[in-house]
Amino acid sequence: MTHDEYLARDALGLADLVRAGKVTAAELLEVALERVHRLNPELNAVVRLMEAEAREAADDPPSGPFAGVPYLVKDLLSHCAGHPTSAGSRLLSDLTVDHDSELVRRIRASGLIIAGKTNLPEWGLVPYTESELYGPCRNPWDPDRTPGGSSGGSAAAVAAGIVPMAGGGDGGGSIRIPAACCGLFGLKPTRGRTPTGPDYGQLWRGAVVEHTLTRSVRDSAAMLDATRGPDPGAPYHAPPPRGPYLDEVDRDPERLRIAYTAQPLIGSGEVHPDCRSAVEQVASLMEGLGHEVEAAHPVFDGRAFAQAFLTMAAVELSADLAEFRKLTGRRPRRRQVEAASWAVALRGTATSATEYAMALRKLESVGRETGSFFEAYDLLLTPTVATPPPPLGSLAPSPLEQALLRFLGAVGSGALVKAVGPLDALVDTAFAFIPWTPLFNATGQPAMSVPLVWNEEGLPVGVHFVGRFGREDVLFRVAGQLERARPWFHRLPRLARAH
Repeated sequence: MTHDEYLARDALGLADLVRAGKVTAAELLEVALERVHRLNPELNAVVRLMEAEAREAADDPPSGPFAGVPYLVKDLLSHCAGHPTSAGSRLLSDLTVDHDSELVRRIRASGLIIAGKTNLPEWGLVPYTESELYGPCRNPWDPDRTPGGSSGGSAAAVAAGIVPMAGGGDGGGSIRIPAACCGLFGLKPTRGRTPTGPDYGQLWRGAVVEHTLTRSVRDSAAMLDATRGPDPGAPYHAPPPRGPYLDEVDRDPERLRIAYTAQPLIGSGEVHPDCRSAVEQVASLMEGLGHEVEAAHPVFDGRAFAQAFLTMAAVELSADLAEFRKLTGRRPRRRQVEAASWAVALRGTATSATEYAMALRKLESVGRETGSFFEAYDLLLTPTVATPPPPLGSLAPSPLEQALLRFLGAVGSGALVKAVGPLDALVDTAFAFIPWTPLFNATGQPAMSVPLVWNEEGLPVGVHFVGRFGREDVLFRVAGQLERARPWFHRLPRLARAH
């Protein structure tokens, strides 16, 4: 198979060729590995290759919908037996797990050949991919810019045509943000739609859900069909769909009532004109497709939400470090964790149970307010992020901020971290870039970034659709309608086509 033939098909299309005997899984894997070896030195998207076991799996792939297609998983949550799940941290980089997570088991059963793991920020905490362990991941559309985060390595690998789709997790936008930055389709499913076992119950109190980043809508739908549903001991699960999600992609939606806005819902940053223009363009497109479109948005206290979200994440990270000590018998060392992450964990240790409960109640109350908004609308349309993909390093702590974080980490006082407030500025920077996506992790609603617009610099500008709880079927119908109206699949960065 040539590289052009490989790039011309999505994952389902490649699996069709395998089933027809026109290409073998081993041949597809070799193309993917060739592309890793050629492109990864520039992109730094893949941080662990699993060549030997991938070749063994490709000799006899399961007969699922993606039989024989190469795949990459994000190096967070998705445990692969015999390999570390590093979470982008030096702390976990040599801690091998002895089992597959349930999601990985279902991925393998779908026929996908897991060839490696992808780059991410430490613990998946930030919306850019520049960990100290692995170094920065670069955007195939412009290697001087971020691919977003936290599933940045997966997005860069798919946009560069290394694999047709790759795994991601979304706790504050971490599938949708890199999808927007890299010109991909990225759906965050409803809370409880995909499994978290056997190691976890709720992830970030239900904010985190895993799925995939793809070039085509139908690949995302078929993947959700293959992986959805509860596993043993799940604390809850999403209501079952009305039928296969793959069937929804070819169905035009009924006339929908759609609200749209480019006003930040969280934080107080500026929204780039390209992102405002993208929403206006797509609102007009939706109206032209027969939908009812009007300007409107949920109203809530965005600053209080941001603080509550930080409190929740800080307590969760401090618990992760405590669990590491319980699991290994080793106390986490400050120099094994990045300064910002260590400060977040310190803040978590200085949070009282009452403060933590109040933060969760705030997130839940915002969910109630937002739920009322969706009584009147089927969908909400916003930009996915507030700017086109920013330059590498522009979202990271400054040298002065890093020095302060290291000092506070050395002092080791969570109360001092809270009092001095170095994390507040970092949170403000992050939420200025992502003033929409985290809300719908708190509410649990399905949401997607759709690659419909590129700006004059040739950079992708994603648009963001949010559906009602449990209604991925509506999102897939809309995404399929948009994909037919304004196709994007064959739009690839120059880097991907350079053989």
